Amino acid sequence: MSGKICVLGAGSWGTALAIQATRNHCQTLLWGHDPLQIQQMATQRENRRYLPGHSFPDLLDTSTDIVEAVKFSPLILISVPSHAFKETLEKIQPHLAPDARITWATKGFNPEDGSLLHTVVESTLGKQRPTAVLSGPTFAKEVAADLPTAITIASSSPSLTTELTGIFHNQRFRTYSSSDIIGVQVGGAVKNILAIAAGIADGLGFGANTRAALITRGLHEIMLLGQKLGGQTDTFMGLAGLGDLILTCTDNQSRNRRLGLAIGEGKSRQHALTEIDQEVEGISAARETYLLAQKLSIEMPIVEQTYKVLYEDLAPKQAVINLLNRDPKSES
Repeated sequence: MSGKICVLGAGSWGTALAIQATRNHCQTLLWGHDPLQIQQMATQRENRRYLPGHSFPDLLDTSTDIVEAVKFSPLILISVPSHAFKETLEKIQPHLAPDARITWATKGFNPEDGSLLHTVVESTLGKQRPTAVLSGPTFAKEVAADLPTAITIASSSPSLTTELTGIFHNQRFRTYSSSDIIGVQVGGAVKNILAIAAGIADGLGFGANTRAALITRGLHEIMLLGQKLGGQTDTFMGLAGLGDLILTCTDNQSRNRRLGLAIGEGKSRQHALTEIDQEVEGISAARETYLLAQKLSIEMPIVEQTYKVLYEDLAPKQAVINLLNRDPKSES
């Protein structure tokens, strides 16, 4: 594979995807908003803040000029935090080529109204552009290290799916296609909340039984919301649903899980965030998902209790008691 791709967002995930694209001989330009960080990356030829020890291939260049970045290639991959997603779209909109294709690896909701990110793309850039979302059980460090990984590419455009497959798929990085943009986004956003919940339970010392129950019932909550919004059931049992949920809830590479662990151990949310020193998407997702569930009259008790711990200062132990004291019910 050859060609070009522009990656917007020089955090750990954007950097890892940029490195991955070069492995298939794709010229890649990585944009970041912080001039000092990008200058250091250009000089050191690695992202020492987020992915230390992983050198940049020759085909990877960097830039702080967002106009230069989007003019580098009409294939654009956005990997910024969800709170910066709309602003990024607004910045690039005047400079997009007529044939620009928009892909994103951002996981979360639009914090302004709780909408899924594909609706933000449509309202900002119009509905005519081909779009796709990348999601699945992936840690940036393992992708950068070229460890075996599988992700989902969800798009309504077969040609864009084929193009992205050519750029990212190889013997160590498998891509699976999907047309379920809604389901893939819901799975990627809500699993972060459940990882916080699983971390809290582990921080409290509640063990593997509790963690397994949270993952399983958490998947049920993802499916309830996802199906209500138009997602497909099979999606939630695949890489972007169950796969990503298991990964994020069980491994301490997950920032969301680490936040939960710290809270369960008695640390404040702000203390935990200072230690992590990276974006923790599950915090905003908890608020947006809780409000959305209320609006749609969907019962999501794990999300609700996690929201109350994060935003209403509910004691973590009390949150668990609240979950356990719910009336018995059928599993299905």
